[in-house]
Amino acid sequence: MDTIVGSLDTCKPENGDVIRPNGPVRSAPRSVVSDSSSATLGRHLAHRLVEIGVNHVFSVPGDFNLALLDHLIAEPGLNLIGCCNELNAGYAADGYARSRGVGACVVTFTVGGLSVINAIAGAYSENLPLICIVGGPNSNDYGTNRILHHTIGLSDFRQELTCFEAVTCYQAVVNNLEDAHEQIDKAVSMALSESKPVYISISCNLAATPHPTFRSDPVPFSLSTKSSNKMSLEAAVEATVEFLNKAVKPVLVGGPKMRMAKASKALVELADASGYPLAVMPSAKGLVPEDHPHFIGTYWGAVSSPFCAEIVESADAYLFAGPIFNDYASVGYSLLIKKEKAIIIHPDRVTVANGPTFGCVLMSDFMTELAKRVKRNETAYENYHRIFLTQGKPLKSQPKEPLRVNTMFQHVQTMLSSETAVIAETGDSWFNCQKLKLPRGCSYEFQMQYGSIGWSVGATLGYAQAQPEKRVLAFIGDGSFQVTAQEVSTMIRNEQKSIIFLVNNGGYTIEVEIHDGPYNVIKNWNYTGFVDAIHNGKGTCWTTKVTCEEELVEAITIASEAKKDCLCFIEVILHKDDTSKELLEWGSRVSAANSRPPNHD
Repeated sequence: MDTIVGSLDTCKPENGDVIRPNGPVRSAPRSVVSDSSSATLGRHLAHRLVEIGVNHVFSVPGDFNLALLDHLIAEPGLNLIGCCNELNAGYAADGYARSRGVGACVVTFTVGGLSVINAIAGAYSENLPLICIVGGPNSNDYGTNRILHHTIGLSDFRQELTCFEAVTCYQAVVNNLEDAHEQIDKAVSMALSESKPVYISISCNLAATPHPTFRSDPVPFSLSTKSSNKMSLEAAVEATVEFLNKAVKPVLVGGPKMRMAKASKALVELADASGYPLAVMPSAKGLVPEDHPHFIGTYWGAVSSPFCAEIVESADAYLFAGPIFNDYASVGYSLLIKKEKAIIIHPDRVTVANGPTFGCVLMSDFMTELAKRVKRNETAYENYHRIFLTQGKPLKSQPKEPLRVNTMFQHVQTMLSSETAVIAETGDSWFNCQKLKLPRGCSYEFQMQYGSIGWSVGATLGYAQAQPEKRVLAFIGDGSFQVTAQEVSTMIRNEQKSIIFLVNNGGYTIEVEIHDGPYNVIKNWNYTGFVDAIHNGKGTCWTTKVTCEEELVEAITIASEAKKDCLCFIEVILHKDDTSKELLEWGSRVSAANSRPPNHD
């Protein structure tokens, strides 16, 4: 495949504009340092976090990070959210980053770092800027033969760092003050520019130590903007316009990398200009408004929204903006997509069918320019409009009949508004929540690439803390909840008002549909009793258990009205075999992909 690149100065910053993930960085309020005793590393780091938009840091205290935590607490505009364990702190920072554009967590050396690393890996896979800060050993212990606690018993302290190298884009080990300023600012810059997690280890004796490099207010944090190479951009647009204008029924499909490319608005502008039908991949749900006149739903192969796959896969040209074609998104590699018909837009390059790749072309710039030149063509959308049929409603329930999952989500749909956000846990909630129609302004999050069960509990905590004006509706299976359940305690402690729907169907339902076995059955808990015990009469929390439609309707009414200002936990009892039809189809195809025999080449 040919590669077209621009000159050596391509993709360089166009200017020195200050940016942050969700908008410009603004200098945080800070008094002028008048004495050297307050000119510390800890104060500098705290100020930088506030400056880039982090107002809450999720933490678990440990002896190596205690002095650093003191400085974070002392920073105006920065609040410390104590979590029950490091894994949940990482998941909370992940949820926070999805809302604010960047998140942060603080843990202690090795025992904390290796506990949080699973959450950091998830953030890496989902392209989220996350700053993982670890309180490290005393600077005097580096290079000695001393064996420290919280380690694996070796005098070499690199084990934690080595693990983080695979799941972060930059690692800073701050064990002296001479270059601490540079290392911290470099790490923060890398997290924002690469949209990936970074690792910062800070020796426990340095956070409170004054140093001349921190004596005065630092220069406001800045991150230069990127720009496309003009020659490559023009060539990419020219080749794409020629390709699309020859097509009879082209379509647009948004993918998850639109988030890191900040290109959702540009894709909508392209849909407006082109008249093409607009679909999203499952992990991009919520990135474009679903009330767009040409929106046709989720493209997910055999489990797509009704009539969406038929339109996408029958198209003679499809433009994918920021896609990830993994085995889950491709339903076991069963998508009927042909490379020679596809234009693939990556965050920084464009590939046209089997033709060339154009480098140093930013996704947003490309789609903005393409919208100005593409010929309007509504053929594919008109085809969709012709074949579309309104979907039926669930069968009417008999009085006190056991609740069905399709009936449950029919009522959930009525709860959605611009003041809500939906978080879907790995499992059947993926499929049921995909079918929800999001009103404009209703946010949607799930972790499809990494798919770590239990993620949603911590993510709900972080997302709700980042956007207190929204009410988070979290849909969590019983198996997933058992992994991270204790973080409900932190939600209550911080007076959050989310509504958690605990879907109790007796086990790991998504895994049952991939490959069943006795290991997919779990011990049933008294989930409402568990949350009541955590509540313990302190804070505001309401729990209930529902088994039929009448009880669900009543619970939703109470949660939305009388209990609208407190955390609500609704345990929904469902039959173990009651799943979405999409999970049944998806599970069988993923199972087939997983069970392919070895090649004998």
